[in-house]
Amino acid sequence: MKVSVNNKEKETEAGTIARLIEELALPPVGVAVAVNNRMVPRMQWDGYALTEGMNIVIIRAACGG
Repeated sequence: MKVSVNNKEKETEAGTIARLIEELALPPVGVAVAVNNRMVPRMQWDGYALTEGMNIVIIRAACGG
């Protein structure tokens, strides 16, 4: 299916947010996810089903000042 990840179209086989995070090889901590402009708590990632056309924003924490 095709979804938008940080304003870029992405073809994915991931069925959940958790699988998408794994597919993108992102770290398990320091990451926040919003779907269609709504934050999704980490504890819901395993059960949050992705569908065609969703707009996903992934934010990664960065060190520095």
